[in-house]
Amino acid sequence: MAVALDDHLVTLTCDNCGDTVTGSGAPSGGEVVWTLLSEHGWSGSPLAGGPHRCAHCTRLGPASGGAPGGITGIEHLDGVTVVTVAGDVDLDTGDALELALRHATDMGGHVVVDLGRTDLIDSTALGLLVRAHHRAADRDAALCVAASSPLIRQVLQVTRLDEVFPVAETRADALARFGGDAATSGPAG
Repeated sequence: MAVALDDHLVTLTCDNCGDTVTGSGAPSGGEVVWTLLSEHGWSGSPLAGGPHRCAHCTRLGPASGGAPGGITGIEHLDGVTVVTVAGDVDLDTGDALELALRHATDMGGHVVVDLGRTDLIDSTALGLLVRAHHRAADRDAALCVAASSPLIRQVLQVTRLDEVFPVAETRADALARFGGDAATSGPAG
């Protein structure tokens, strides 16, 4: 386990190098450590179970054995822009995700963020999703996240982001929320 919980202290351990950081207060809900992660520039899962990487290991690049995250496609389908992401989405890949989400929301239609090939998102990515949701709403559009990973769905539930924007299990389900022919289109190669 990457986190040791005490009544008043939380100790986070880097799964890559073993470095630790301690913060005061128990995580909200007893599981979420995203505040401690972001305060210290760490990356990884916002849940106590990890994985987590210290700021130094985060700057070195993806953890050994981990899949690097990235944007694998941006499609415009009948008033819906689909941003397809693969691999871990964390501080290392946040800039690419931010650019893709900004482009998608600037298109003016609804936005689907397809995380179907993603198993881990960190607090950076969660913040980017919230910002993209607000930008879409400012343009009278909606953002929906497609996430088949049980961990990502749990993160969205624990952080209550599933109450901020809709979360679908598949890309097709997310597209169906917006109707039209876009729901039958498959992912780009």
